[in-house]
Parts: sequence; C-alpha cells; structure tokens
Amino acid sequence: MTQQDRERIAAGLADGLSYGEIARRLGRPSSTITRELARNGGPGGYRPQQAHQATTRRARRGTPAPPRAAGSPGGAMEAELVELAVRTGLPRMCARVHIDLLLSEDGRRTAAELAHRLQISPATVSVAVKFLVELGFVRRERDPRRRRDIYVVDDDAWYHSIVTGRRQTLETVQASKAAAETYGQDSPVRQRLTKAAEFLERVSLDMIESADRWRNLLT
Repeated sequence: MTQQDRERIAAGLADGLSYGEIARRLGRPSSTITRELARNGGPGGYRPQQAHQATTRRARRGTPAPPRAAGSPGGAMEAELVELAVRTGLPRMCARVHIDLLLSEDGRRTAAELAHRLQISPATVSVAVKFLVELGFVRRERDPRRRRDIYVVDDDAWYHSIVTGRRQTLETVQASKAAAETYGQDSPVRQRLTKAAEFLERVSLDMIESADRWRNLLT
C-alpha cells in the first residue's frame, strides 16, 4: 500500500465513508482496510504518514509487528474482535490466532510468529490452527526452502468458511433424515427430525448459492 493510498483512507474516514466504500474506491478488499486501520491506531487514531513509516520499518526488518498492548487503540480493537469471535462460538485461543492472522500485514504467519506474538506454546498454535483449517478460516502453505508451514488467511477464506460450514450442516441433515426413518410414520420424533432436516437443508443450500453469487466481491 502506498502513501497515497493511506492518504485516501484518511480522507475517506474524515468523510464518514464505510470501510467497504473506501476499499471500493481504492480497488482493494475490505479486509485490507480493516487490517490497515487495526494495525495503525484504529479509525479514530489513524495517521497516514505514521502508518506508512511504521509499515516501511517493519518491511525492512522482515519481522512481524510486536504484540499490541491491550490499552492501545489497536490492541483494544483486536481484543474487541476476539470477543466478538468468541461470542459467535469460536474457542478463545482459536479466535486469538484467527484475529492475529486477519490483522497481519499480508495475512500470513508462521507457527513461531504466532507463538511469539500471542505468548503461547507451539503445540497450542498447532491445535488452534488445525481447528481453523477444518472450518475453512485458514489454509496451510508449505515453505519448501525453510521446511516450515505458513498459515494464511486471505479474502477467499470467508467464502471457504461459509461453504465448509454449510457442508458440515448438510452432513447433519443427512444424519437427521436417516435417524427419522427409524421411527414410525406418525412418530412425533420422526416429524421433529424431518422438519429440522428440511429447514437446515434449505437454509444451507441458500447460503452456499448466495456465497457463490457474491464471491466476486472478494476478488
């Protein structure tokens, strides 16, 4: 991201534009704007010149930004995002890993970087990432030169997480239908399971169709 891009972000914030509208005007994904602001003071404390200088320094060092203190603007926003993720049902450690990846400069971290930033063990990182990969939130890439895994969250992850979650729900639907068949035609249990299965199936298929229709917004 250039200095000019950051100036345009600041101007968009001053004009009261949404993150999505700012991203559209810059020709970038909304998640890029979210990460940029979260790493550089939040919407109320964003300073384009300081943000550009800080990013340049990090790029020169080739190291991830240090963990943010909870009382700092960026740290407070990160903590709030973690709490939101937890309230949606994500285990806290998985939420911390996911949000840290989401707010990273390029959406990529190694296990060692995650362990250092979050002050957790590599084993804990492994468990959290495995869970996130299964949900479609994160994907794993292999660095052949250093023989290490790199964990990635990108814009397409939102699509994959929706599709993965709905496919898992459809597996539950099939199991519910099979269970319903074991009860008599007039059984209240059969009727209850059948109704639930039909509802979940229709909603899941609608969500997958909607995700396919709007996937282009992530490109």
